[in-house]
Amino acid sequence: MAIAPLTVDRILRQKHDALALELLTDERGLTRQLHGADISSPGLALTGFTARFPSDRIQVLGETEVLFLNSLDEDRRRASLELFLSFDIPVVFVTKGQDAPTPLLDLANERGIPVIRTQLKTAEFYTRIKPYLEDYYAPTTTIHGSLADVHGVGLLFTGKSGIGKSEAVLDLVERGHRLVADDVVIASRHGTGIVIGRGHELQRHHMEIRGVGIIDVASLFGIRSIRQQKRIEVVVQLETWDETAHYDRTGLDVQQMNILGVELPRVVVPLNPGKNITVITEVVALNHLLKFTGVDSAALFDQKLRERMAPPMPYTEEDYE
Repeated sequence: MAIAPLTVDRILRQKHDALALELLTDERGLTRQLHGADISSPGLALTGFTARFPSDRIQVLGETEVLFLNSLDEDRRRASLELFLSFDIPVVFVTKGQDAPTPLLDLANERGIPVIRTQLKTAEFYTRIKPYLEDYYAPTTTIHGSLADVHGVGLLFTGKSGIGKSEAVLDLVERGHRLVADDVVIASRHGTGIVIGRGHELQRHHMEIRGVGIIDVASLFGIRSIRQQKRIEVVVQLETWDETAHYDRTGLDVQQMNILGVELPRVVVPLNPGKNITVITEVVALNHLLKFTGVDSAALFDQKLRERMAPPMPYTEEDYE
């Protein structure tokens, strides 16, 4: 799923209050784009060493950088800033409410590079802006399915169209669980092994129930019946019962589904008349929680069975009884 590059203007608008931002230059450079979530402090570049300068990142001038520039005489400071701004820098942030060193603003306006001041300390600025950038640029994909929070476990229901994913989730909501997204689930990877799912911003917590139409879950069942997003922890794949297919009956044959490079456990549930899919999926969630505590019921049962079936100790001459 393609992600539109983040513009400086969007950061300024969305994080103005949270980051205590103030635009120091004119608005010509606000359309500049960021192509990643990385941030850099240009300490070495200000001294003249630019061989490995990551100029395509957000550049942050903290107290150390500003003190260094102010310690230079006027000519050396101008030369340092001219070299620094000769690169195609998307934006420069000055932290801790400091005054921008002369002539940073004049040179930045000439090159159309926005300079923004934040009242936050450098470390706090990093702490607040990094999650925002990482969330925006997190690898993302769309999945046809339904996502529900069942006993605190994110269950992603998949299967062919019309198999009953929405109906299963609706029944779970009626039993007190929570809907996250129906039909279209937007999944994004955070860190190395976490996949977060949410609904489309236009669809939100509406569901399509065949024969009924579009329903608003929050209005029907209350605000406690929905969640804005949830970590996807188990994939529940619904299939039509096939007598010729092999289905796992022990829980030892663990299947997985790869979403954005993260392997998630997958449970295949065949559907036939009379099967209570709601109770089954609740058990899937509870069993996942049990495994999370270190208790694998299927593995323990298999171990006990193997111990019982193990042959007796061989007879030896010392066994007189």
